Amino acid sequence: MTLAARLRAGFAEAFGAAPAIESRAPGRVNLIGEHTDYNDGFAMPMAIGAETRVAFTPQAGAPLRVAALDFGEQDAFVPAEVVPSAAGGWRNYVRGVVDELNRAGVAVPGGTLAIAGSVARGTGLSSSASLEVALAHALLAGAGLQWRELDIALLAQRAECGFPGVRCGNLDQIASAATKAGHALLIDCRSLELRPIPLPADIAVMIVQSGVERGLVDGEYNTRRIECERAAAAMGVAALRDADEARLAAVQATLDATTWHRARHVIGENRRTLAAAEALAADDLITTGRLMRESHMSQAQDFGITVPHTDRLAALLNHAIGEEGGARQTGGGFGGAVVAVLRADRVEAVRAMVLADYRTPGGALPSIEVETPAAGAGLV
Repeated sequence: MTLAARLRAGFAEAFGAAPAIESRAPGRVNLIGEHTDYNDGFAMPMAIGAETRVAFTPQAGAPLRVAALDFGEQDAFVPAEVVPSAAGGWRNYVRGVVDELNRAGVAVPGGTLAIAGSVARGTGLSSSASLEVALAHALLAGAGLQWRELDIALLAQRAECGFPGVRCGNLDQIASAATKAGHALLIDCRSLELRPIPLPADIAVMIVQSGVERGLVDGEYNTRRIECERAAAAMGVAALRDADEARLAAVQATLDATTWHRARHVIGENRRTLAAAEALAADDLITTGRLMRESHMSQAQDFGITVPHTDRLAALLNHAIGEEGGARQTGGGFGGAVVAVLRADRVEAVRAMVLADYRTPGGALPSIEVETPAAGAGLV
């Protein structure tokens, strides 16, 4: 059964009718530019085929009844009086979007709403951003409104920072909301300038799951942001986007080792991301691969967000791919997926080497997906 069919069937079972509105938003894989977004830097994600879908029938003056089909759970609340749920989890992502829409002056209608998704949770592919963006599209449509892609993305970011408490940047939500089919997206996370980067037809993007699930709140994500803010303050800049290696060297003696390493990662990652965008657009996989390998090493040695299984998987992929392409851990870190960029004619050989040599912590074969850049979010 397709995701769309599963959503409609689940909506009908929960609420006894067909929905009036449907929306979708893709997950994303970040090719390069990790933990740069909340430092006002640069990132280059692309949307993937896995997505979240929302079905909604608005009813003015009614409570909002929500069915999370993937969990077999429900929630209900009055939109105008929404508060965080003591149960936490998916409920606060939904409630957080409603709260931010209220703050933006939107009269969020009640009604019946169902959610289903195919983005694996805890794997670094932005299941939460996908949910937030799809939900915002559906609720806005129910209120008779249509917002710009970027405005939806920024509202979704605020929602994740709010009730769920993840102090995320804007990368994930922009990637879900504003990407174009066939393209990666170079994001200037300060100016919000977006540059689509066409992926040459002979390039493949492979996503391999390490089998290590992580959570952003309890995975030290917020701690990394505090460390970056401390480094920026020590250098007298608004954000690490404004610093370079020379400026960092000038204050090294005043910084503790951890803060210095965090800053060195972000400064280098911004430079690598801009260079990778040019290399990828020019079909230069040798340079792209080198930059991806450097990015993984920096995540491991300077930012401290890789784990032994993602280190091993990245090393295996880089060995299998060779010089034309590369691999790195993707997402917030502490587990999740490794992304590889390689020539399409190498996919099967690389897949075979991974399946022969890598097992998840539970001893299972890893999940491997080969993706082409998908379109961003919208109504169905």
